[in-house]
Amino acid sequence: MEVPARAKLNLTLDVLGSRPDGYHDLRMVMQTIDLSDRLTLKAKEGKGICVYTNLHFLPNNEKNLAAQAALVWWETRKEPPQGLDITIDKRIPVCAGMAGGSSDAAAVLRALNAMEDTPLSPMELARVGERVGSDVPYCVLGGTALAEGRGEILTPLPPLPQCWVVLCKPEFSISTPALFAKIDRVRLRCRPDTKGVIAALEAGDLAGVARRMYNVFEDALPLHRRSRVNDIKNILIQCGALGASMSGTGPTAFGLFEDKNCALEAQERLNGLGGEVFLTQTV
Repeated sequence: MEVPARAKLNLTLDVLGSRPDGYHDLRMVMQTIDLSDRLTLKAKEGKGICVYTNLHFLPNNEKNLAAQAALVWWETRKEPPQGLDITIDKRIPVCAGMAGGSSDAAAVLRALNAMEDTPLSPMELARVGERVGSDVPYCVLGGTALAEGRGEILTPLPPLPQCWVVLCKPEFSISTPALFAKIDRVRLRCRPDTKGVIAALEAGDLAGVARRMYNVFEDALPLHRRSRVNDIKNILIQCGALGASMSGTGPTAFGLFEDKNCALEAQERLNGLGGEVFLTQTV
């Protein structure tokens, strides 16, 4: 079975504070985009999970989140682990703030669920995803949603009006644990207007959403990394983006465009800066 694993963007990301369990309470508006990995699942004789990817540095065993999702699935169903080959054609940049690994895990859950005679509902499957990772429940459901708690408490929102998205992942990665450890000590410049974004979604106001996008983790980036992200955002705005922000803990920055020609111009300019650049759409 072949299934897509679509990337996500954070239209907003706010960190409300640390929790006794070591995690942080988050409040963020999430959006699925058409940039996706492709996964192929194939049952095999015997036991064990093998993961094959087009990126040599990714784990090919049960350390891979996709394999972990399969193990959690069988545990949830109270079934013994089965033999499974998972082939992942990675197109979503790695360590980019777009939930590539979580999306792969969610795709495995959706595929295994579809093979069942009595499949779980989407919300039931999302609850299984909680045991795999904080972003997995959202990646199971997709669309436009408010995510709270660690990211597992989801409220569907009206869809973002379809638009073009230009993304640029700079030629460096950011440590998610390091940023979470730092965020409590950072003086934030501002917080995202999450209520305003939700109101704009309810009104079908793409420009209203775009101009309210903000991610507090931008304030926690090392200065030279923040400067690079800001350079990307500035180019996106100069080329006609309605708004630009960073996704997740970064370092990918993105802009929303109504006009495809403006998006193509931004893609061309960013291609000259290095890193990975993509033109895609919301779904």
